[in-house]
Amino acid sequence: MEINIIIVLIILSATIILLVFEVFRIDLIAILAMLALGWTGILTPAETLSGFSSNAVIAMIAVMIMGSGIAKTGVMNKFSSYILKIVGKSKPKLIGLVSFTVGILSAFMQNVGAAALFLPAVLNISKKEKIPASELIMPLGFAAIVGGTLTMVASGPLIILNDLLRNANLKPYGLFSVSPVGLILLALLILYFFIFGKWILPHSESGSEKKSEQKKLIDSWHLPFKTMRYIIPENSSIIGKTLENSGAWDNYSLHVLAVSKSKNIDYAPWRQTEFNSSEEILLLGEEPDIKNFASVYGLELQENLEMFTNLNNPSSAGFVEVLIAPRSSLIGRTMREVTFRKKYIVEPVLFFSGDEKVTDNFSDRKFKSGDTLIVHGLWDNVLRLKDSEDFVVITPFEIEKNDNKKAFISIMCFAVAIGLTIAKFPISISLFSGAIAMVLLGVVRIEEAYKSVEWKVVFLIAGLIPLGIAMQKTGTAEFLAQQIMGLVQGSHPIMILTIVAILSTIFSLFMSNVASTVVLAPLVIGMATIGNMDPRPLVLLVAVCSGNSFILPTHQVNAMLMTPGGYSNSDYLKAGGGMTIIFLLAVVTIFYLFYI
Repeated sequence: MEINIIIVLIILSATIILLVFEVFRIDLIAILAMLALGWTGILTPAETLSGFSSNAVIAMIAVMIMGSGIAKTGVMNKFSSYILKIVGKSKPKLIGLVSFTVGILSAFMQNVGAAALFLPAVLNISKKEKIPASELIMPLGFAAIVGGTLTMVASGPLIILNDLLRNANLKPYGLFSVSPVGLILLALLILYFFIFGKWILPHSESGSEKKSEQKKLIDSWHLPFKTMRYIIPENSSIIGKTLENSGAWDNYSLHVLAVSKSKNIDYAPWRQTEFNSSEEILLLGEEPDIKNFASVYGLELQENLEMFTNLNNPSSAGFVEVLIAPRSSLIGRTMREVTFRKKYIVEPVLFFSGDEKVTDNFSDRKFKSGDTLIVHGLWDNVLRLKDSEDFVVITPFEIEKNDNKKAFISIMCFAVAIGLTIAKFPISISLFSGAIAMVLLGVVRIEEAYKSVEWKVVFLIAGLIPLGIAMQKTGTAEFLAQQIMGLVQGSHPIMILTIVAILSTIFSLFMSNVASTVVLAPLVIGMATIGNMDPRPLVLLVAVCSGNSFILPTHQVNAMLMTPGGYSNSDYLKAGGGMTIIFLLAVVTIFYLFYI
């Protein structure tokens, strides 16, 4: 055995051990593997750093930027609302429908693009339905990977397969020759998560849903967060009273977030606002206090929020912590004097000055530099505070935008980019052109584009690509394949199919699935010839099983979704291990019964 092969095997083994036991962050492990190949002289400096200019990395950066643009314009929010209308709040149905849709879409576009397209919608559904994103994102990613086995143009290994067959003077496969395999795998994937999802999917807070800023604020300041909607009947004693003299603040520590009549809504109503019959009011406070207030004035409870839903939606309203700026024009003045609610249309909930915390009526307290206010309101109104020199808004928030014009532009940019890849233009150039088009057309600013890139994923993929190059360059991949193949020649066909499937799976975990197909195809063709078997099914099996990448987050899709899902390597080993076994059993059985 050559020394270079030994060195590569040592680096490969060390990388696997570090990944499995999560000794370091996965991106750091990938970088260490990359540097080890460079320092040992296995790769030249250019080869060592070649991952950063690879098609995979550039394409991934591009889909992250385009995904950010699509999410920003609210396109996928509408899609997620449509999904929820179909399946309701059933998590198994939700996983099933999303997985099926992503899988079918992946049959005609790059699986990374399909996953990136659906990720914003899944995150939005997670927020709306209070379902941990970690329970939705992994099925999405797995479905995108399995979707790559549905047609002969669905993934790199299947696209290159026919060229390999032609080079060997073998008949190529038709577009849908692999579809029966892909459809069965997609059905098994959905069934797998439907039956075992509650045991194999992580239930902890994910990267996209770790304690939100709103939750932190509510817990830190012990803020009231219960909202209840009431209607004022004609005989209510509150009619004619103003908000201030109703006693809501002083006697009940309540806050009136909005008042509506017909379809007009008065947000954060002014203290002199009078209550009238048939008006609806939204009260914020502790539930016993709200009910006491409603009982005193004979208010009628309404079961749902209806017109006030936006005030209870984190994407459109919430709490923020605000400081009085050092040179604020409000210093020395009271909230009453500056008509705070009338001017800024937000409801002050808490006032904190020095060591004193005030929760009841603080309308006549004079502001001092550094005083803290907790206010509640629509994000559009909170933006007025942020833009004012009188305040420093501490709590980060995002305004959900639904710009239909920009939404159309973002969809067109994404569609054209995907269309170019289908038309056989280079995937990295096509997708990156779509991303830059979004920047040029104003869908995303260049600063937002930089922020949308998950650099941890970029370094993971860029760091592992040189390992695949080293395995090919030194002959390590061919050495391993020959050693294993030599053990099964002459065995029963089902044993040969099993070994080919396992070997393809292992290779695809640590080198690109295209590379593993290129390396293994000639070997299995030779092996089939020796064993008097048709080589075409074995080569197709190699291409299909090169997509069996579930047990480690080294596949582009898994790597991209790892952070928003908040996953660890052990999560993939747990959920991906079962899927890998199902994949292998299904594929070997199907090929044995119908392809050889």
